[in-house]
Amino acid sequence: MCHLGGVRILVAITGASGAIYAQRLLDNLDPAEHEVHLVLSNYAQVVIQQELSNGLKLRKGIQTHGLKSMNVPFASGSNPFDVMVVIPCSMGTMGRIAHGLSEDVLLRAADVMLKERRKLILVTRETPLNLIQIKNMELLYLAGALILPASPSFYTNPQTVEAVADTVVARVLDHMGVEHRLVFRWQAEQDSH
Repeated sequence: MCHLGGVRILVAITGASGAIYAQRLLDNLDPAEHEVHLVLSNYAQVVIQQELSNGLKLRKGIQTHGLKSMNVPFASGSNPFDVMVVIPCSMGTMGRIAHGLSEDVLLRAADVMLKERRKLILVTRETPLNLIQIKNMELLYLAGALILPASPSFYTNPQTVEAVADTVVARVLDHMGVEHRLVFRWQAEQDSH
């Protein structure tokens, strides 16, 4: 159970490359402070096995749900969560969300977030983009989703793969409204006068 003032969060992982982003996000969400739920697409588990040598590690208290179960709180507009993050978000999942296809609980939850005007963050992982993908992004942006490409920054001189991933995860946490100390904040130069 989350503490008073915590955020109700749904994390969704798809089969796009970038499982480290999902792992680092989950590492930085405290189930003692926030209500954290997790759902994986069909192909996510395959990518996790390929990219995370020890598999996905979950903190105690993170609630996991099957893809086909609609008997979950976030599948109904009467019980919407504060934020849903699809990390990483495949172009296929993005396209299905953009066109309102809700054949599983991940897609239904995203549909609920849009219709209830709640935060839906899509951490896309694809390059280059074709016109269909760009149009899907436009549809989602107009519908209220936040498109947050997994574009790491390097001005903090990250020394590990995790530190590079954290530059993206920090931005996700910022937009979720979750406090963190993952990266240094950009500081304005001090006036020397």
